[in-house]
Amino acid sequence: MNEDEAALAGYAEALATAIDHALPGWVERSVARRLPEPSAEVRSAATEAGRRARSELGSQIRELLALDIDRQPTNPLEMLRRGVRYATEVLVGAGAPPVERDAFAERNFPDDRFDLTPASFADVDPALHIPGLEWGAAKAHVHLQRRRADGQR
Repeated sequence: MNEDEAALAGYAEALATAIDHALPGWVERSVARRLPEPSAEVRSAATEAGRRARSELGSQIRELLALDIDRQPTNPLEMLRRGVRYATEVLVGAGAPPVERDAFAERNFPDDRFDLTPASFADVDPALHIPGLEWGAAKAHVHLQRRRADGQR
């Protein structure tokens, strides 16, 4: 592992840790956004769904970020986008009505009935903005360095 790859690994670890911390609150806030006055039962379900998101999705994202960049089949933001299912399950169970979405959202995120899909890391939690940018820049740098070393542009 060269110096740039080691730096990328550090940024990946920082992002994974930040995501791990952010997941429970994101699920709870997502539920509260669509049900502004949730019952104690719904709040409890949202808390439990947040814990599951942290355990399941957080672990999957950490595993993804530990892979070499050439072996990563997706990216952490895409995985977070699929993570709306945790809040969606709570909202469906609570009988929340689906929201009207634009054509782009309906086409690209058909299972997101409540328009919860994040466009950026900061949409999950503002604390993810900088770690997400740093990781993305470091990944792009390593990717370009490897391609240049192979004689590619």
